[in-house]
Amino acid sequence: MTDDPQARPPASSPCLAADLAPADVSDLLGWRRAERARLRAARDALRVTERQTIGTAIFRHLAGLVPGMLPPGGVFSAYWPIKGEPDLRPLMFTLHEAGFRIALPVVETRFAPLVFRHWTPETRMERGDWNIPVPPADSLRLIPDVALAPLVGWDDAAFRLGYGGGYFDRTLAALTPAPLAIGVGFQAARLDTICPQPHDIPLDLIVTEAGVQASRRPR
Repeated sequence: MTDDPQARPPASSPCLAADLAPADVSDLLGWRRAERARLRAARDALRVTERQTIGTAIFRHLAGLVPGMLPPGGVFSAYWPIKGEPDLRPLMFTLHEAGFRIALPVVETRFAPLVFRHWTPETRMERGDWNIPVPPADSLRLIPDVALAPLVGWDDAAFRLGYGGGYFDRTLAALTPAPLAIGVGFQAARLDTICPQPHDIPLDLIVTEAGVQASRRPR
């Protein structure tokens, strides 16, 4: 990940050697790969019923938060769940029915910012990058007011450990105005720190099944 954020503040400071064991600091990328593998294995080990219970709790928290964050007819960017992520498609339907516009992120160009295509319950999806269902190429492009970001890991400073491609950081850096960004993940995926680097962009909120766990929004 080599993106250079402009629209969002970068990490307050790089992770210092004193914050992690020397072996971890000597290979930050290796440490992150190991943490991703560990957290994803733990997520995959959950029973279907456990994952459904977590997804329902996150849905309820977001359903109470997101409508008040959106302007009338505003754009909400969700995601199509993969790899054991919380399934928040019911939230897409709920907000659509409430009159908000729904967008889904799409990789149109590798290592470029994501684009956001309009989705409705009638949209005929096609296979995109990594075989993820996405709205077709002729769908209207939208700029989100609020965007969800699925998490592999997270910390109390609202930094996100993703899948390692840098797409979400790159997208937040490119969007003007930047959307309100909400990280969504499992409570058990909390880390003491992701060891943020200058290209890592903190999110506005982290929401898990336990509710809002980290927030950079003014109170």
